[in-house]
Amino acid sequence: MNPMFLTTLPLVGIDLGTIAFTLTNTLIILLLYRFLLHKKVVEMLDKRKDMISREVEAAKVSRENAEKVESEYTLKLAKSKEEAQEIVSAATSRASAKEQEIISEANKNAVMIRERAEESIELEKKRAVNEIKDQISELVIMTASAVAQKEINEADNKAIIESFLVKV
Repeated sequence: MNPMFLTTLPLVGIDLGTIAFTLTNTLIILLLYRFLLHKKVVEMLDKRKDMISREVEAAKVSRENAEKVESEYTLKLAKSKEEAQEIVSAATSRASAKEQEIISEANKNAVMIRERAEESIELEKKRAVNEIKDQISELVIMTASAVAQKEINEADNKAIIESFLVKV
């Protein structure tokens, strides 16, 4: 055995001097902190706390404003959609009324054109009938004058009637 192992210091032990020195150093550090830094640290922490509180309040106000603006825009959008629908329905009804008006006007015009055409046709028929009557009258007068000019026998009478019928 080695004599050195017998005289070695224990690895774990309580040394009162070391404890007193450590406590004294800690107390000095705490006193220095308390007198020199504590007020500044507390002030800095209070300022930081106030700043964070203000930022939180500002964020709440901003969020409330954003929600308010969003609800206003949503309401405006809904109103705009309603107005657009009203405009479209009004335009549709006006277009439908205009369509009916145009159709009615076209029907009236068609009836008037048909009536004028029928009147024109009827007038042309009457004119043609009158012309035919005038021509027949002229032929009858011519035939009668031809008959009066000459004494007619039965063969002449047939010839005159045939020529009259051919002319008619």
